[in-house]
Amino acid sequence: MSVSQFMRFHSRHRLFRRVLRLRVATLVMLGIVLSAIVVAAAWLAGEGTITQLFAQLKVLQENPPIWLQAPTSHQKYLLLPTFGLLVGIFAVMKISPRPRPWSGWLVVGILLGLMGRYVLWRSLSTLNLSNPLNGVFSLWLFFLEMLVLFSSTIQLFLMLNVKDRSQQASQVALAVTSGRYTPSVDILVPTYNEPVFILRRTIIGCQAIDYANKTVYLLDDTKRSEVKKLASELGCVYITRNESRYAKAGNLNHAIAKTKGELIVVFDADFVPTKNFLTRTVGFFQNEKIGLIQTPQSFYNADPIAHNLGLEDVLTPEEEVFYRQIQPIRDGAGGVVCAGTSFVVRRCALEAAGGFVTNSLSEDYFTGIRISALGYQLIYLDEKLSAGLAAENIAAHASQRLRWARGTLQAFFLETNPLTIPGLRPIQRLAHLEGLLHWFTSFSRVGFLIMPLAYSFFGVIPMQTSLIELLYFFLPYYLVQLSFFSWLNYRSRSALLSDIYSLAFCFPLALTVIQVMLNPFSKGFKVTPKGIKRDRFVFNWALAWPLIILFIATAISLWRNLGMALLHLPSMHTMAPDQQDLFEGISLGWIWSAYNLLLIGISLLILLDVPKQDVYEWFDLQRVVRVEVANQTLWGITTEISEIGASIKLTQSIPLPLEKLETLSVKLEMMEEKLQLSGVVTQTSQEKLFSTLQVAFDTPPVKQQRRLVEMLFCRPGQWQRRETPGELRSLFLLFKILLKPRVLFDKRRNLLSAGWRK
Repeated sequence: MSVSQFMRFHSRHRLFRRVLRLRVATLVMLGIVLSAIVVAAAWLAGEGTITQLFAQLKVLQENPPIWLQAPTSHQKYLLLPTFGLLVGIFAVMKISPRPRPWSGWLVVGILLGLMGRYVLWRSLSTLNLSNPLNGVFSLWLFFLEMLVLFSSTIQLFLMLNVKDRSQQASQVALAVTSGRYTPSVDILVPTYNEPVFILRRTIIGCQAIDYANKTVYLLDDTKRSEVKKLASELGCVYITRNESRYAKAGNLNHAIAKTKGELIVVFDADFVPTKNFLTRTVGFFQNEKIGLIQTPQSFYNADPIAHNLGLEDVLTPEEEVFYRQIQPIRDGAGGVVCAGTSFVVRRCALEAAGGFVTNSLSEDYFTGIRISALGYQLIYLDEKLSAGLAAENIAAHASQRLRWARGTLQAFFLETNPLTIPGLRPIQRLAHLEGLLHWFTSFSRVGFLIMPLAYSFFGVIPMQTSLIELLYFFLPYYLVQLSFFSWLNYRSRSALLSDIYSLAFCFPLALTVIQVMLNPFSKGFKVTPKGIKRDRFVFNWALAWPLIILFIATAISLWRNLGMALLHLPSMHTMAPDQQDLFEGISLGWIWSAYNLLLIGISLLILLDVPKQDVYEWFDLQRVVRVEVANQTLWGITTEISEIGASIKLTQSIPLPLEKLETLSVKLEMMEEKLQLSGVVTQTSQEKLFSTLQVAFDTPPVKQQRRLVEMLFCRPGQWQRRETPGELRSLFLLFKILLKPRVLFDKRRNLLSAGWRK
């Protein structure tokens, strides 16, 4: 057989295996869904065998084991175990403000114990199988709950071996700073249609990294003349190619073949590293088993959800949960996710893996899996060593999340499926399984929104229980989980605020999961737009219409359930047992509906993009500055700075009227950085004893541009973590946002958003 014949045979064989894998994964999913539908239909139709089976299960539900029966007397003592647990929880969090090995084991043990108790109670005592309609809804709700709990259980189990590598990074960095270990590094910046001003700051930041043996490459997949000119102006290597096959992965693979560095660093076009990025990461590669190091993604702008709600200084970005909690526990399991930017990879490991994976939307994720399957270690350094632009409107934010879901779920149809690829350990596969299950929990979120409607519109009671049982079995589990939620994720997100982020996109995510399982490769790679602006409010109707319908239905459901609850409240004690069950179900239904109504209302506010005319980010940065204007030398302190201007609060009186300074030329010198800039005064104001100048910079020479970008983006340690509000404050914020949206009532904020900086 000739070489060409062998290659054709091998190609056909790979295609056959891919088609077979695709059919198997899709058929398994369809088989499960169709089986459930057939059983439900047979039960609703009164098919004998199915009906008898569920009748026997109903008897078991009505006679649970004695240890799953709540006490019937002295009900005031039912809350004592819960109260004791809560006291213990707050004591643990007080002694250990951040999870430590001993506190982590204690908390995880408590949560797993309560979760197991709750699951047994739900499965053996609360399913309502009295008739087919109640049974279908009851089993559906139970399945959706178990899906979420199974994913949570995996997370809790993996938390028992969380790693923090900061101390190790300091030790291995000594060889780098002393010059004993300085391998050659290629820094690759792939770009596709990003604005030049964004690329400029990224290239300057890469060149400013404190590491001599490095080369910066700008990989232009659009062959733009202005990008080539930028590379020449800044002195980096410009690489392009004739065609754009395989999007970002193809661009990177093309560049890898033209470079030689022992280590390869990849930054997305909008990510700017701090000066110590390589100092903190390169030292790890002294260990030949290390194949890749991933660092967190942080952002220098607020994500659109925080921006649209007016909570930029309160809400942490959605990715914080992933990088503060999920990546560290994956590191402990050896299942770190390569996130596509801000990582360092060993060239020989990448080449052994065949380069970046090209047959998926998540080339970074599957490339990391291949490297890991070869026996290399992927590790996670939880230090913010770079920052980029978060999606700048809600449509881009949603599109980005849907692409991540689609790309990750393509695992079921690829040879790099982490559940089946040879070379991974069971604990690694478990970590990746949790990541895959995460996207399926969008069905649970949709189900939890729809389920309360069954109470009022169909008279369905999907959870058969009493108030005493709820206090005894559900309340301890729920309160303990709620109390520990933000502690376990290192204060990155409260449970209530997490619900908002998941609810706003649950419908398109659930639809995407279905589409992927039926046709996984139907959509190609689409770059998230960056550096965009808008001069008006924009409401995203495409995302909003299912939520609007659900909001109306939930409002009607709340009115009906609450009305029925108030109507039957006086006669509750004289009701028959089945009527009491119905009353308690209705009571639970209106509470559930009220909570859903609150979250849906806020989700609709999220979908209203507010104006954003300034494409540059402004930083609250205080620097002593000398100002020369109108033949006067003045001193002041900056309150805000960007790449195009500054707001300066003068610390001395001005001999001229403020209004005469407007449109005058000005020279600035920031004393700490010895940065000299020129510009024009665009606006003046008087606040009590201080005068304020708004200055628009002239385009500075390259040398001054570098200093400005380094001051704004590249200072080590500048990207600090914020802590999320606690659960009670989060609940207060939700009510406040719904009753008085800041986007409509905060006039000063709206003026800023409308672009008062000229």
